[in-house]
Amino acid sequence: MNKTEAAARIDKLRELINDYRYHYHVLDESTMSESAADSLKHELSELEKQYPELITPDSPTQRVAGRPLDKFEKVTHQDRMISLADVFSEDEVRGWLASTEKLVPGGEVQEFFTDIKMDGLACALHYDDGLLQMAVTRGDGLVGENVTMNVRTIENVPLSIREKGHVEVRGEIVIFKKDFDELNAKQKKSGDKPFANPRNLAAGSIRQLDPKVAASRKLKFMAYDLVTPNLPTHSEAYRKLRELGFRTSGEEKVFTRLEKTQNDIDNVQNAKKHQHPESVFGEIDHLEEYRKTLPFNTDGMVIKVNDRQVYQKLGIVGKTPRGAVAFKFPAEESTTRVKDIVISIGRTGAATPVAILDPVVVAGSTVRHASLHNADEIARLDVRVGDTVIIYKAGDIIPQIKKVLTELRQGDEQKFDYVGALKNQYPELTFERPAGEVVYRVRGESADLVLKRSIEYYASKPALNIEGLGEKNVEALVDANLVKSLPDLYRLTQVKLASLERFGRLSAKKLVEAIANSKRPQLNKFITALGIRHVGAQTATTFADGFGSIEKLEQATEDELMALPDVGKVVAESILAWFADEDNIKMLQDFRELGVHPIHVEKTNLSLFGKSFIVSGTLSDMGREEAEDRLRELGATVTKSVTKTTTALIVGEKPGKSKTDKASKLGIPIMDESSFKELINR
Repeated sequence: MNKTEAAARIDKLRELINDYRYHYHVLDESTMSESAADSLKHELSELEKQYPELITPDSPTQRVAGRPLDKFEKVTHQDRMISLADVFSEDEVRGWLASTEKLVPGGEVQEFFTDIKMDGLACALHYDDGLLQMAVTRGDGLVGENVTMNVRTIENVPLSIREKGHVEVRGEIVIFKKDFDELNAKQKKSGDKPFANPRNLAAGSIRQLDPKVAASRKLKFMAYDLVTPNLPTHSEAYRKLRELGFRTSGEEKVFTRLEKTQNDIDNVQNAKKHQHPESVFGEIDHLEEYRKTLPFNTDGMVIKVNDRQVYQKLGIVGKTPRGAVAFKFPAEESTTRVKDIVISIGRTGAATPVAILDPVVVAGSTVRHASLHNADEIARLDVRVGDTVIIYKAGDIIPQIKKVLTELRQGDEQKFDYVGALKNQYPELTFERPAGEVVYRVRGESADLVLKRSIEYYASKPALNIEGLGEKNVEALVDANLVKSLPDLYRLTQVKLASLERFGRLSAKKLVEAIANSKRPQLNKFITALGIRHVGAQTATTFADGFGSIEKLEQATEDELMALPDVGKVVAESILAWFADEDNIKMLQDFRELGVHPIHVEKTNLSLFGKSFIVSGTLSDMGREEAEDRLRELGATVTKSVTKTTTALIVGEKPGKSKTDKASKLGIPIMDESSFKELINR
């Protein structure tokens, strides 16, 4: 986007983030999840990096947290309580290290200190000559709130320590998952509203004027820094904290290397999560899985330069230290924009709307589209093309839209015309919405009829060519409920088939073997067999050659699809919609689990690679589809229209006059059936 568009987007983002921060940090209310808010902050940060002249002092990226409440005495921190910059990938960690090492004496970080990032309320404890004098919340990083009376009620906060002089300990006030669940069980039993999440409950408890409330909540203080006395390394500071009687996460470690070792890779592949990682990236992989077993909530891992003298000399840029970053684990929610809405026709004839999204990482994988279910769901969400939305993964598999951030609308978002879209995308079909249902369906197409047609096409010669799956047998299998989906074909056994009158022992054996032999199909044939609208044999071959695997095609963007020869917007939208349909996602997963693995053969060494042919008329020894398949097997492209790039026109009896006339006019060779046989049998 240009500078003017960026400025408008930045203004909207700041307004929404500031509203979120006020509710979250000041009122202890959540207007969205932290991972969704992090996504908005990351977008704002990236825009400001691109246009640094648009950064203002009041931007959310230039401050740590919201202003403190007026309920408590305000206290100025002796040393500012800074926040860490977030990174979301290993490449961003490498970028941080590269820029940091430019300022490190000797140009290399000798040791990295890591710890789990706890999700609680940051607080500083001040001790003088061994006695707890004051507890102060982070506040805005410069000024916090005196919450000493409430913190004194936390059982694991030492009221005295064996250390003279001034000591400042910083940490997170948290509620463990088990204690949170117990509190909510009591709330439900008494008919009260359950608490939203542990972090908000911890923060709200500390901000209660009555210390008895905090005392009843089983709060815990988890130390993560010793400001004074200033020890040589972060690891020694943690050792000192435990010596003084403070609890730490227990997950802190020191590493001398950043990149994974072979042992780290082997441990992950062999699921040996209990073994000690040897690198920072190995620890990230370890904690990403292991954190689920921790007693408290966490959303990331802190990475610091272990040498505190170097760490302090590196200083602060903006409001974050140069010597540390917080690696955020894959978000369960994130924000992105709706580029388009298309409609997919599923195996039951149901028309399902699908949102095409700007690619975004959610729960560790890139999400490019999300199901919108039906017209009522679109109306409920009020989702429009161009909207910024919060997405999440339902059951960690299917991307869904949770909420539309209407506050970020610019005014050019487009409402979705469901009926109009059906007419535009499928002009040859008629749809109806039966009374009492929320789904539009193709008129006259029952689920069984659609399934039968799908199986017949899947087994046909242009597709997987499975002998024995003709119309009558397919009808018998579906009517007997032996096959309820395409993957069910691979669950058939001779015993199951023997229950049908049409099958004897030998015919059942042959069909089961024929189906089993189709488990390693050519990729282009498999794509054809899926029956995706507007995707015929040649287009399927184009996709197979362009992407090389069904997984890569599944993750393709609209731009990547349309970059291929003869793939326009209609075909691209059809692909995007098909791979976003929940039934289709489940079907592909079933295929994989049943051992169906398409293979792709590189065609660069094939005899007809790079050449283009057209077949017209009737051939005496083979059908036109068989002839076209043979050409594709040899690496050729088969088209329908004669152009300057056509290698030759292959003709049988009664070829199309317009094709032969155009070939003659352009000087394209016309090849008879005899010459064609010589060509393919060389």
